[in-house]
Amino acid sequence: MEKQAFIASLTAGGCAGMCVDLVLFPLDTMKTRLQSQHGFYNAGGFRGIYAGVPSAAIGSFPNAAAFFVTYDCTKSLLSGGEDTARMAPVNHMLAASLGEIVACLIRVPTEVVKQRTQACPSSTTYQMLLTTLREEGVRGLYRGYRSTVLREIPFSLVQFPLWEHLKTLWSQRQGHTLYSWQAAVCGALAGAVAAFVTTPLDVAKTRIMLAKAGTATASGNIPLVLLDVWKSRGLSGLFAGSIPRVTFISMGGFIFLGAYEKVRSTLL
Repeated sequence: MEKQAFIASLTAGGCAGMCVDLVLFPLDTMKTRLQSQHGFYNAGGFRGIYAGVPSAAIGSFPNAAAFFVTYDCTKSLLSGGEDTARMAPVNHMLAASLGEIVACLIRVPTEVVKQRTQACPSSTTYQMLLTTLREEGVRGLYRGYRSTVLREIPFSLVQFPLWEHLKTLWSQRQGHTLYSWQAAVCGALAGAVAAFVTTPLDVAKTRIMLAKAGTATASGNIPLVLLDVWKSRGLSGLFAGSIPRVTFISMGGFIFLGAYEKVRSTLL
């Protein structure tokens, strides 16, 4: 991957991530509270919908930048050869999966602090960070890393190949490369589908991050958490927060992938 392309991916990914996280933050807060084991209103209801936003603001740029640099570098390494077109979906899946594993090293600590602040709006982001470090150490900031990766990889396996496929179809139909807004529309559709399908994994991730240290849920056993949700709240519990999640990621996909395409094409 050339230096200019690397810088373009780094900058475009970071800018796109910040746009989404800050513009759509209230929807993310509502989703977290709907998925909380304490219930929506006990977790804060409609109060303090920007609780935890400093954590998102700090982590969004490096998180998104890390994902897209890894994604584009991996795509570049895997492309080439006679089977490039046939193997494109597999290459996109592998690139997206590796991108998520790397990005989650940054995303999970900010997500832990953010979600705990969202579910306890009386605390500030700084207070929640200190509380987590005091009670659980640095390890506490990475609670839910495995569940986050196991949520993000299936999500990316659906979203990115679908996004690339929709872009290819639209581009072939009109006979030229897509405009940024067209890539954004493809991103919104792909994101909406991926978001709904992976909602149960997102519920499990939220429960694990919000659980009290030392409890069975905090151990991070995803099947056990999902079984507990199924027993207590049924199918509706497994898909709790699906509407704000799909709305957030659909709108986020439009802004995120559209902004990414626009900034990257401008820099290149």
